Amino acid sequence: MTFTVLVPDDLGVRVLSDVEGVRAVKYEVGAPLPPEAAHAEVLVPKFLQSTDPAEFFARLPRLRLVQLLSAGAERFIGTLPDGVVLSTCRGAHGGSTAEWAIGALLAIYRDFPVFERARRERRWDYHVTDTLQGKQVLVVGAGDLGEQFRRRAEPFDASVTLVGRTARDGVHGVDELPELLPRFDAVLVVVPLTDETTGMVDAKFLAAMKDGAILVNAARGPVVDTDALVAELSSGRLRAALDVTEPEPLPADHPLWTVPGLFLTPHVAGSCTGHAERAYAVVASEVARFARGEEPRNLVRGAY
Repeated sequence: MTFTVLVPDDLGVRVLSDVEGVRAVKYEVGAPLPPEAAHAEVLVPKFLQSTDPAEFFARLPRLRLVQLLSAGAERFIGTLPDGVVLSTCRGAHGGSTAEWAIGALLAIYRDFPVFERARRERRWDYHVTDTLQGKQVLVVGAGDLGEQFRRRAEPFDASVTLVGRTARDGVHGVDELPELLPRFDAVLVVVPLTDETTGMVDAKFLAAMKDGAILVNAARGPVVDTDALVAELSSGRLRAALDVTEPEPLPADHPLWTVPGLFLTPHVAGSCTGHAERAYAVVASEVARFARGEEPRNLVRGAY
């Protein structure tokens, strides 16, 4: 038996054509779907695709699986027709995003932006900086990305503590955050965007962080209350590194452009060389399991 899988690019066709029992067919975003769509049982949406997913579903009568190229699934949860399951690309982008978080912390602690400004102004601004060594980092989100960050941070002699939805061996529960937050030098947020996590990092959360601590958001913009964060940064009590914002992209007059103590990048933590190949390696594995009649490993249940 052969499964038809709709993919948005030539790389997807090449990779999935090597999967036994799979016929990969390319579709163009914004164009009519190919005739094979009538038989397609798997859809791989384009990465960060902006089109309303319901537009696809109405034209895919045999659809059974939506396999994402991203780890985030918030745009698709609650939108799938009955009988269609959803699988994420967890495991593809965690390493790259963890690398960004390490780089962001190093940039802040070692004053790289400060030295770059001095270089442009032709000033020899010698001064002693802070260091990541010896820092205590709290990671809110104990999935693949949290583990990837811990593996990269510990060789820098930083210590990492993980927080998950519920406590388990080696992981604190989210209910422990009020007691944990005041103890840590940096807090990395890598949770999925759900009803539970929207606005999680609010004024109370930020107020509980120790003076001088760094908030790092590599999750989604709405996880953080932007106004509350701007207030803390403006006071100089906290610093932050953001790869995601709310809204996104930022309008030209938004205070995050000029607020002090902020390292900001435009949602690029996972966007680096090889990201598509890494994503399709996970997709191929998930689709192969589905073709064999097995459940995908990254199957979404409820809100994750």
